[in-house]
Amino acid sequence: MRVHVVSDVHGNAEGLARAGEGADALVVLGDLIDFVDYSDYSGGILGRLFGADNVATFAKLRSSGDRNALAAFSQSLWGSLTEPHAAVDEAIREQYAELFGALSAPTYATPGNVDSPELWREFTGETVGMLDGEVTKIGGLRFGFVGGGLRPAGAWPRANPAWRPYLRSAADFEAAVDAVGEVDVLCSHIPPDVADLTYDVVARNAECGSTALRGHIERFAPRWSLFGHVHQPLAHRMRIGMTECRNVGYFKRHETPYVLRW
Repeated sequence: MRVHVVSDVHGNAEGLARAGEGADALVVLGDLIDFVDYSDYSGGILGRLFGADNVATFAKLRSSGDRNALAAFSQSLWGSLTEPHAAVDEAIREQYAELFGALSAPTYATPGNVDSPELWREFTGETVGMLDGEVTKIGGLRFGFVGGGLRPAGAWPRANPAWRPYLRSAADFEAAVDAVGEVDVLCSHIPPDVADLTYDVVARNAECGSTALRGHIERFAPRWSLFGHVHQPLAHRMRIGMTECRNVGYFKRHETPYVLRW
């Protein structure tokens, strides 16, 4: 059995169309949407809505760490749109139509933090299985899927935003991990909470990892734990007991699926 696994597609439909070549199945671990394209400010949803110059300012403020200035600038951008919710939904649907339309091999997918899972059912069709807190069998092995990211402690969703990322409370995320139970392959968007797996060496910050995922690995010892989210991790792989933990890579840039064989 040969399964290709990708994560962090971020709008790369052309690469995604090739990702399942030669595979019996394709697993997608989320972040299909390209919301902010930091390599091309004219790209992504923000680039489409506000133009490259505004996205460049947004990126500069975000990297500066000035949250107040970033919030004020973001608010001014959204305030310039007559119907921001409708504009974002239209842009997301356009991306999803192209991305899901690019899939050829039988696909099993879970949403990432930069996704709108409530819209997926409009595009998945019969060849794409959407799984979150659920288990399916692929080639005789049990694959468990947990989607989304973690909402930082003490942070609450803003009222009526134009777009809301798929961020879950710690309790909700843990419930989804518990729901999959004992599996052979644990698939998630974010990594288990291990410093070498969560630290991004380019962004120079630690992304959120899950203690619930790490606890699940320590308890059940699946053969593989597969994830993405951290684009340039300090370590792409490590072992926790008998489990091979693997960041499957930043697909938008490298266009190379991780190959799972058994």
